[in-house]
Amino acid sequence: MDFELSDEHQMVVDTARAFTENEFFPHEAVVEKLGEVPPELVQQIKRRSLDAGLYAANMPAELGGGGLDSLGVTLVDREFGAASYALHYIVARPSNILRACTGSQIDEYLLPTISGERVDCMAMSEPDAGSDVRGMKCSAVRDGDDYVINGTKHFISHADMADYVILYAASGEEQTSRGRKKLITGFLVDFDTPGCEVVAGYNCVSNRGYHNKIINFDDCRVPASKILGEEHHGFDAVNEWLGSTRLQVAAVCVGRARRALRIATEWAATRQQFGQQIGKFQGVSFKLADMATRLDAAELLTLRAAWKDARGTVTDPEIAMAKVYSSEMCQFVTDEAIQILGGMGLMDELPLERMWRDTRVDRIWDGTSEIQRHIISRSMLRPFGG
Repeated sequence: MDFELSDEHQMVVDTARAFTENEFFPHEAVVEKLGEVPPELVQQIKRRSLDAGLYAANMPAELGGGGLDSLGVTLVDREFGAASYALHYIVARPSNILRACTGSQIDEYLLPTISGERVDCMAMSEPDAGSDVRGMKCSAVRDGDDYVINGTKHFISHADMADYVILYAASGEEQTSRGRKKLITGFLVDFDTPGCEVVAGYNCVSNRGYHNKIINFDDCRVPASKILGEEHHGFDAVNEWLGSTRLQVAAVCVGRARRALRIATEWAATRQQFGQQIGKFQGVSFKLADMATRLDAAELLTLRAAWKDARGTVTDPEIAMAKVYSSEMCQFVTDEAIQILGGMGLMDELPLERMWRDTRVDRIWDGTSEIQRHIISRSMLRPFGG
């Protein structure tokens, strides 16, 4: 088993690491203070990431993207993860689901999103339908050549930076052995469409400067040509999209934990108490050992899933393992890092308190830890009829 990166992948790591240190780290304090990324900084990061070949790295090169495989994208996300999420998310990863675009959708949505001319966001969550996505109430009713959409979506990340939304709505019902089940269809909806309104969301303790919004649809009329994928089969493409985003969460957590561990290790090696470095006390040194062990385990799970994804052999449980373990590992590592630094760990002169806050959401979005454990355990029980 070869754990060495190829020369190409190592070059990707070096490029992403340098970009993180030069383009993200210097601006973290400003984002924390303002609670947003200044528009001119957004454009600067976007422009420089396009020049560096990091923008839309997950999209095929023949379409203008970075052309990286899943392992390459994961390595980039790992390096970016060390920085403020509000900053590194500007270097867009257009939703893989946009590859389902056909006909005029390619020139109207896919290609401009890859080139940075347009920005997408995803709307699935609703106030009364969180993990139970089939319980969504937002409806799309056919009316001639159009669909009339009504309902509300919330927790819509970076909708304030987007030009359009990839919307999922209930478009019908079917009878199953477990009763009636809603059929879901995906739509591409421009924010200037009458009846589509983006309003302020909630103040979140995690990822300051990276905003969530609420989107209201009131008799919003969308032509059938805006369907993404096939009618009533919206989840076919979503399943592929969920895998890539969960892997992204895992990689970001690994990158964030790496930085937290580095800060804690340097502190333990230089901080003097009772006449010696605090790292020589078992109460501190054992913490560092546990942090490093869990971090390595999370990174191996994440890179295994990415490596197999690049070869088309990854399974949902393998991605779920990477996501649940990495997100919980990062919470542990950032918390222990703060404990090692004591009171200074909670001061905003250092990034630890931000990283501690930011990583709390990783156990919730893109599938809660409980959902990931359900995926893993179900795959174990299924061969036995469970």
